[in-house]
Amino acid sequence: MKELDALLHSQLRLAIMSILLSAEEADFVYLKEKTESTAGNLSVQIDKLSAAGYITKETDNSGTKPRTICRMTEVGRSAMHSYMESLKSYFMGL
Repeated sequence: MKELDALLHSQLRLAIMSILLSAEEADFVYLKEKTESTAGNLSVQIDKLSAAGYITKETDNSGTKPRTICRMTEVGRSAMHSYMESLKSYFMGL
């Protein structure tokens, strides 16, 4: 059986990636609301995904408050695809 990607196997990181899989981009506030996480925890998990090259994050300072926007990279999309295939292999092996 394929190994599961430990980076994606975290509930919050998997939630972030799942949201970004279906959306072209999502800002920090939207991700915080959808994942029901704290700002601090979400920030740490976004940084981990960004460091792995799974997502990009950029801060838009043009408004009254900075806005952090996240997008999934091709590396992240490929990692999610592999993760889902690995999960399928676990279920099929039962």
